[in-house]
Amino acid sequence: MQLELLNDQGQASSKFDAPETVFGRAYNEDLIHQIVVAYQANARQGTRAQKDREQVHHSTKKPFKQKGTGRARAGMTSSPLWRGGGRIFPNMPDENFTQKINKKMYRAGMASIFSQLAREGRLAVVDSFKVESPKTKLLAAKFKAMNLDSVLVIAEEVDENLYLASRNLVNILIVEPRYADPVSLVHFKKVVVTKGAVDKLKEMFA
Repeated sequence: MQLELLNDQGQASSKFDAPETVFGRAYNEDLIHQIVVAYQANARQGTRAQKDREQVHHSTKKPFKQKGTGRARAGMTSSPLWRGGGRIFPNMPDENFTQKINKKMYRAGMASIFSQLAREGRLAVVDSFKVESPKTKLLAAKFKAMNLDSVLVIAEEVDENLYLASRNLVNILIVEPRYADPVSLVHFKKVVVTKGAVDKLKEMFA
């Protein structure tokens, strides 16, 4: 699989031979959907709660008499049918949202995403990606020169300068290969991978 090799101006200067096992897989929409949903579900903390009819603040007085009103009989205002009443099946803070994904499935799904990005022209390779000092202005100018506004950069190593320069940029994310996730790969318009990161991705997902 041949990918575009970008220069400092964001232009395709040549082609880069990438491993077919990672960047030449068939598109598997169901598998990609499964790992994206599982990743988002596993990120949920579940730190929210609702009250049932026992926990809501209410009076035990009967709202109105049993007969003669023409209304349905009611015993307490804590009923889930009433406004301000408790929930029938409330959300509890100890609810577990995790979904299990086998390692083999995850590797195949990530390779399928990389392959589809390559086919759509949203994936490119650069020699390296570094900045001389931790200045956001320098990195922003670098992305502007390469005509990149929404980009995920996967570098073989993110040093302190690169981390500090990129953390305040909107629609820019720079990570190492081990921190690449399916949601970010799908979200960003462009994915740029360094040559050193390609070898690590091959070790992880081939």
